[in-house]
Amino acid sequence: MATYVGLQAQISKNNLKSVLLLAAFPLLILAGVYAFFYFTHGGKEKIDEVNMAYIKTIPFVLGGVGIWFLIAYFANSAMINMATGSRTLERKENMRVYNLTENLCMSIGMTMPKLYVIDSPALNAFASGMSKNSYAVTLTTGIIDHLDDAELEGVIAHELTHIRNKDVRLLVITIIFVGIFSFAVDFLFRSFLFGGGRKRDKENDNMALIALVIGLVAWLLSILFKFSLSRKREYLADAGAVEMTRNAKAMASALRKISGNSDVTEVKSDDVKQMFIHHSSLAGLFSTHPPIEKRIAFLEQM
Repeated sequence: MATYVGLQAQISKNNLKSVLLLAAFPLLILAGVYAFFYFTHGGKEKIDEVNMAYIKTIPFVLGGVGIWFLIAYFANSAMINMATGSRTLERKENMRVYNLTENLCMSIGMTMPKLYVIDSPALNAFASGMSKNSYAVTLTTGIIDHLDDAELEGVIAHELTHIRNKDVRLLVITIIFVGIFSFAVDFLFRSFLFGGGRKRDKENDNMALIALVIGLVAWLLSILFKFSLSRKREYLADAGAVEMTRNAKAMASALRKISGNSDVTEVKSDDVKQMFIHHSSLAGLFSTHPPIEKRIAFLEQM
């Protein structure tokens, strides 16, 4: 019962984070727009003009953000499949994976997610989706071929825990909104560098530079929002896998095999790679995943 309460508490916590992030990202965008008007319309000395220009812009900003989010919300699965080159894993193609997944889902009363596969020798897996109809678990052919049944069951249970905890929805939301800032910064940077062959006046150059600086600051803050998603979620998913399988040794053994063999070179998007069960990053302290050695040590203590 204690474990169940802990799981429910994590789900509630992640649901709250989702709501806060849904509010925080648009607010960050609005703050950036206000800063732009403040620095380009005279600042404090012309605050009424700044406020008026800002108020007129709010509906367009929120409308644009809303359209971006809705498109990403309904198309995120297709976008992820395109970015990873994954395909549907047919039951007749691998009854083993289907049986392991179905048995785990039945044991916890969970609707079985869709199953996808990436043709890659790397050992990795991830869960994705925003709702029950779009939840999915994706496995590489490498991880299917190199793990025994107990180890593969642990990996699948780990991904199912991410779905149960609403981790996947939370991560997709951050990817969607960070993508807005990334797109804006890239657009502003290119506009500033390649503004055309015509002679530009100094005022327009200054406005473009201000927009770029504000965009960079907002993008960095959005990255910090994303990193605020505690790396503890991987430990919780590992623990959830052990709760389902009752086999901490198999989960630890799976991570050992994954370590050093997890780079899915076929996937170029770093945002998507952050969804994998293991993603090595040069970012160190800013990595979205804890060191795999620490996760193994955590499992060996269970």
